[in-house]
Amino acid sequence: MTVSDLTGAKWRKSGFSGAGNDCVELAVSTGSTALRDSKSPATGQLAFENAGWHEFLGAVVGDRLRAH
Repeated sequence: MTVSDLTGAKWRKSGFSGAGNDCVELAVSTGSTALRDSKSPATGQLAFENAGWHEFLGAVVGDRLRAH
């Protein structure tokens, strides 16, 4: 899987997602990571190269994604 081609990606949901479909699915490969909405997977994905993924995670964990 590459950032530009997610064909054949193995998508998985968190074990914490519960019975509902209100969660994000994740696909991970050696060089990239992608996210999509489990309720509407055909509407698109958010894909990152490894460096961008780690930066995104740091922003989420550090609560730096709030609108100002």
